[in-house]
Amino acid sequence: MKSSTLNGFPSDIADAASPLFASPLTQSGRQSPDRRETILSLVEMLLQHSNGDGGNNMLPSFEDDKDVPSVDEHIQADGAEAFNTLQRRINNLDKELRNFANAARQLGSSVAILSSTFHLRERLAQLLFLYHENAADLFPRKIPHISRENNIESPTASRRRRGFRRVKGKAQLHIPRPTVTENLDPETFPDQFESLGKEVTTFLKCLNEFPEFTDEAVNASILSFEADLKYWSSCLKEYSGQFRYPSVQRYIHDLSLEMGEHIDELTSSLSMFIEVGVPTIRFAQKHGAENLLNLSTVATFFSAVTATTMQFSYALQRDNVSDAVNCFWFASLVFSIGAAVNSLLGLTWKQAMYRSPGHRVPWWVLIWIKRSPLVFLVLSVACFSIGLCCFAYASHQAHVTSTVTTVLTAFTSFGLAAVSAWFASERWAFSRHRGQKWLSDVLIDAKDRFWLLPGITWLERGFNLITGHIGKLFKTLVHICVGLIACLTCWKREADKDDDLEAHGLPTRSCQTYNPESKEPMSPTRHRASDATAVTQTEPPPTPASPLAPPTPVNSPTDKEISWGNLTKANATTEADTNANTNANTPTVGKQLWRNAVRNVTMRNTMTSLTPSAVTVINKPRSEPIRKRTTSSNMNGFGMPDRKKTTAEPVIFSRSRISTLVPKLIEMEATHDLAAHTALVRHMQFSPDGKFLATSSWDKTAVVFRVGHPFLAHRTLAHAQGFVGQVAWSPTGNFLLTKMARGVKVWTAEDGVCKKTINRNLAIESITWYPAGDAFLSIEDSVATKLDLTGKVLDQYDFGNMKLHDVAITPDASRLLGVGPLLHSPTGLQPSKSRVEKRLVVYSVESKQIESQTPVLNDVRDITLAQTARNGLVALISYEHKAPPQLWKLEQVKDRETNANVVRLTLRHTYMPKVLVDFAGPSYFGGKNNELVLCAGKAGDIHIWDQESGALLHFIRAQAHGGDLTCIAWNPAAEDPFMFATGSHDGGVRVWTRHPDEPPDRQPTPTNATDFPRSSSPYQLDSNMSGSSIVLDDFQSYRTLNSSPEDRAVSFANYGLPSDDPS
Repeated sequence: MKSSTLNGFPSDIADAASPLFASPLTQSGRQSPDRRETILSLVEMLLQHSNGDGGNNMLPSFEDDKDVPSVDEHIQADGAEAFNTLQRRINNLDKELRNFANAARQLGSSVAILSSTFHLRERLAQLLFLYHENAADLFPRKIPHISRENNIESPTASRRRRGFRRVKGKAQLHIPRPTVTENLDPETFPDQFESLGKEVTTFLKCLNEFPEFTDEAVNASILSFEADLKYWSSCLKEYSGQFRYPSVQRYIHDLSLEMGEHIDELTSSLSMFIEVGVPTIRFAQKHGAENLLNLSTVATFFSAVTATTMQFSYALQRDNVSDAVNCFWFASLVFSIGAAVNSLLGLTWKQAMYRSPGHRVPWWVLIWIKRSPLVFLVLSVACFSIGLCCFAYASHQAHVTSTVTTVLTAFTSFGLAAVSAWFASERWAFSRHRGQKWLSDVLIDAKDRFWLLPGITWLERGFNLITGHIGKLFKTLVHICVGLIACLTCWKREADKDDDLEAHGLPTRSCQTYNPESKEPMSPTRHRASDATAVTQTEPPPTPASPLAPPTPVNSPTDKEISWGNLTKANATTEADTNANTNANTPTVGKQLWRNAVRNVTMRNTMTSLTPSAVTVINKPRSEPIRKRTTSSNMNGFGMPDRKKTTAEPVIFSRSRISTLVPKLIEMEATHDLAAHTALVRHMQFSPDGKFLATSSWDKTAVVFRVGHPFLAHRTLAHAQGFVGQVAWSPTGNFLLTKMARGVKVWTAEDGVCKKTINRNLAIESITWYPAGDAFLSIEDSVATKLDLTGKVLDQYDFGNMKLHDVAITPDASRLLGVGPLLHSPTGLQPSKSRVEKRLVVYSVESKQIESQTPVLNDVRDITLAQTARNGLVALISYEHKAPPQLWKLEQVKDRETNANVVRLTLRHTYMPKVLVDFAGPSYFGGKNNELVLCAGKAGDIHIWDQESGALLHFIRAQAHGGDLTCIAWNPAAEDPFMFATGSHDGGVRVWTRHPDEPPDRQPTPTNATDFPRSSSPYQLDSNMSGSSIVLDDFQSYRTLNSSPEDRAVSFANYGLPSDDPS
């Protein structure tokens, strides 16, 4: 019995099959391990045991197809690791939330944030439980299901827990870790995402209720997380009843990576908030509490003073003034007591943990608690001051005492009233202008509006006129006075000068004689030569390690040695010459540096020309044409092989299907190099009969080649404008379609005549022929339009809110398979940071409705249908960037609601590359009966897999040929030998097949097929990276070990590298 099949279905397909083939469910709704899983586990243990006994150096011997490995342990391991990573992230967030709750207990009004924190932790625990069960269904050999007994709670314990929560309301805030006590259904995934979004929003609102501190990082991370959660919930609601299907389970599992990034960001932001925000809030609340406490102390002291002074008012005689004194002092005592009590009340309210947040308290309560203590204290001071003035008159004090008391009281009362009015006005300005203007700005605006009044304007003009005349008169008087003073001063100075001349006489000799012939300067400071040309280094500089001559210093001579004696003598001469004619003879510092630099460069060039080169470059002709290569074509991900093993051990082949395919693939080599275009090759396709190859390019042309030895250019199809993005042969091979940005041209295959140009109003993504060859589909936005060869619109098929990238048609033309991203969620939402959901859709032509849809996370780009002998109708899905191609099977099942037959996609294989590849263009079926799958990487590497088993049969390294690859195409009519073509960025087309001079029965050594990985799940994108690899530097050094071209040819034959031997 074959280990890879079960009732005619491969085991990896059974893992990903629809629920019609799933194992029976337990009462909890989970799949129980059955005999199939037990057998697979035993087979896996036997294979591991045999590998351990046989050694790791033994290559597999594929005696039959059943020997192809069918169990991928790394798929299970990587899926389990992805779930464990999510679990660690959720645990870290739960830990930070618990730390935050402990830190927030010291804050006032913290009960709301504590409650929201607990509910958020509880929701995270439920979501983690659902993800655990989902991962256990996908990876049963790595992740076990949670036992049901641990989640079921006895009725007595449940009642005790509810009673405990009811009696002690805050007990639930101290639970260290919320637990899930009920069995959650996977169908609740959308509700859990939506509820989690609400919980994080509530947590953010409670966090922002602390006005003392606001963290924008926490706000941004939580809002982004909430937007993505709502988007996922809205999209997943369309898969109701399908959450046990493997395709939906895989998509939910892939979302764990997107969710994990949000959780990590929220965890780091929350940790920073605990370190910075909580102490800031605590300090602000403590500062407010200290203010209230100080206010209460002052009010208490003032009430004591008021009560003490009231003792002196009792002895006064009863009159109006004495009654006023008692009235004001009693009022002051009442206000001071009220200020003290309200201060203590506000202090207690601010420090209470269970107080309501500010926006949930009535306005009059907030005003009474926050404003009344200060207002009462101000009124108490005012009443006491007025009563003190009255007491001065009622007690018949001296007039001076009464007057001074009244004046000082009026002065302090005015200052108190002015400052109070300023405080109140600032509050009004903030509320009126929402913090955009200060009170001073408001007063300046009011003053400007006052001066613009009509009457004020005339008064201002009159005042300015009078002021101007007075100013002119004052300036005139000032000038007159200054002139008089100047005249008097000059007269007095002349009189004093005459007196000096008469007393001392005229001077007859200068105090200092100037000799024009003297070369000594007038200044006592002695000049010296510039330091720019001075030599300060007495020892020669160290010799550098470079083989070139050492550079000459800029300020040192090069023609001869200079001694210190000569230098002193030269400096002495230079001093005299410099003082005589500085500008004419002595060069500046810049000129001297420039001359030295020119001299040094000249000498260095001379030394370089005389020194032999350290690197010898040997140029030999290549066996293959050299292509212009861009940056990605120089990518080198291969290390040097073991030098002890120069030849690989041969793989034993027999007459099985795979052992027959591998030699045919290995003997393929680049036999034709066609200069097809002058720009990037966008797409290519062989005709159904294999006689022609059509290519399209960004140089506005499409070229048709006639297949043969050699390839001949048959027709060049020129386009007046726009890039040619795609070529499509009709099923009969009579017509060829070329796609432009907003149009399609119809060409005859034989003579290359354009029969029709069909213009469209919308951008065309792709074109697809109908099986009959009488019409084709034009994919435009979300609609697939059916057109005939004359451009007439026959029908249209709307795919809803999808942006279609490609559409394939079933052989009976009853269904369309479309791929592309969602434009928006069903409720019109867009993701914040996560990737947009993409879908694989099966569309019914008859009902014009979507039969089934499968979510994927990678950027899907292309779909190709093929009929296979064993699997029936399958779809090959190609993705962008580094996501590998996948094979999906079309299975017909009955809908549970309508009881009608619908087609659903089931994942069969994910074709894993040998190395991490950035794929270029769509992947293709190849070989007889579509038994191969091939895809090209942008760096130039080519992978060929077995379609049925997923085994990597052949891998062509990027170093074996030049040019960055953009597309690949297989010749469907070439069975022996095989043939495919690749296009590159430089416009070249390379054809791969068996060389016509080689015998067909040659058996080459299959060095590129030493490992046959197989995959049935898309979680190991970078797996199976082991294998020989060659770095360019190691390759060049390794070539020198072989003394002759013959030895090098033998040494590198197993690695697919060209030798230097031209023969």
